[in-house]
Amino acid sequence: MPLFGHMPYVMGQGNKKLSKRDPESNLFNHRDNGFIREGLLNYLALLGWSIAPDRDVFSMDEMTEKFDVRDVKANPARFDIDKAISINAEHIRMLEPEDFLRRSVPYLHRDGVVSADNWDALTDREREVLPAAAPLVQPRVRLLGEVAGMVGSLLSTEGYLEPADDAKKQLKDSAGEVLDKAIAALEAVDEADWKTDNLHETLNKALVEEGGYKPRLAFGPVRVAMSGRRVSPPLFESMEIVGKPVSLARLKGLREHL
Repeated sequence: MPLFGHMPYVMGQGNKKLSKRDPESNLFNHRDNGFIREGLLNYLALLGWSIAPDRDVFSMDEMTEKFDVRDVKANPARFDIDKAISINAEHIRMLEPEDFLRRSVPYLHRDGVVSADNWDALTDREREVLPAAAPLVQPRVRLLGEVAGMVGSLLSTEGYLEPADDAKKQLKDSAGEVLDKAIAALEAVDEADWKTDNLHETLNKALVEEGGYKPRLAFGPVRVAMSGRRVSPPLFESMEIVGKPVSLARLKGLREHL
């Protein structure tokens, strides 16, 4: 006769057994939110078992090598969505950049950021911008569903991006004056010199060294103008990707709407 075992049941909210009607038990829901298979499988494997006392992130090959049913705990496990997202973020960071982009494209298309749901059908501009954006975005997202919010401003050619409410709250009374100084300094930069390091040096000199603003107050309004978001990809790299005409248009657009 084979030996039979039973995995511990999984608890959801309120110390109750996780029901099939709970969102956490719906694998399609997790996929739609942007979990990748490596991250979700890793977390599910931890519900009642561990690979080592001080280690949570591992591959499926490592799991199959190390798994021993005698190490399965008898106590119920708790589905912690925050922990699951954290582990998924680790696996996203471990993806090769090209793999990360290809997996992200369906989510970008779903959210209206790109023109097609597969890499090969994207426009030339989309295939030019996305590889440049990948190293800026990949370390900062936890779910593939978050990629659109990070790269949307880089792909857009709009001259003004309406700031999100939480981004507006970051704008202090000095925002208008900061934007005026930033615009004046950047208009003097040749397009051939519109590079990350030069943009950083130019704005730091105009706003921090000469303007006397603390970096948060100096670069916050510029970030909001460029992305419309409180959290965005690195500012100066984003400005290089977007280019001088659109960058200046966004700074002026926000200035006019203050």
